[in-house]
Amino acid sequence: MALQSKLTVYAAIAGVFALMGGIIFYASLDNVELEQVEIELTSVELINVNTTGDQAKFEVTFLIKNPSDKTLTVSVIDYQLYGDDMLLGSGLYSTADVALPGRALFYSGAEIPLKNTFVLNKDDVSAEIYEKAVNEKVDDFKSEGRITTQTSWSEVDKDFKTGYN
Repeated sequence: MALQSKLTVYAAIAGVFALMGGIIFYASLDNVELEQVEIELTSVELINVNTTGDQAKFEVTFLIKNPSDKTLTVSVIDYQLYGDDMLLGSGLYSTADVALPGRALFYSGAEIPLKNTFVLNKDDVSAEIYEKAVNEKVDDFKSEGRITTQTSWSEVDKDFKTGYN
C-alpha cells in the first residue's frame, strides 16, 4: 500500500509539471505576434521652460501600430532621446502599475499615439544643444530603446530605433 501511495504522489507531481509546461507553451504562442508591434517617433514639442531656465519639458509622442491579429497592451517604453545626433537624455513611458484591463488596448490594425513628458535638464547636456532645444531649433529628433508589449498570457521586450525630421 505504501508503494501505491508513493506512485500516486509522484504521478500527481508529474501531472502538475506537465500542466505548468503546457501553460508556458500556450503562453509562448503569443510571442511571435507581440514582436510584430511597430513604434514610430512622431513628434517632440516644447511644453514649457521653468522660470529659472534650467529645465525644459517636452511632449514626446510615439505612434504604436499593431499589425498582428492579437490584441495587446503596451506597458513600458524605455527610451533615449537624441536631438541633432546628441543625447538629450532618457525617458520612460510606463503603465506597469495599471492593471491590464485599464490600459489602452491595441486591437488588430490599431494605431494609437502614446504621449510622454520628457524633462531636459540644462546640466545634463551642452549649453549649445540646450539652447537649440528650448528655442525649438533642433532639426532632427531620434529615439532608441525598448518597448514592452503584453497580452494576458505573455510579455515581450522589443528594441527599436526611430526618428523624424
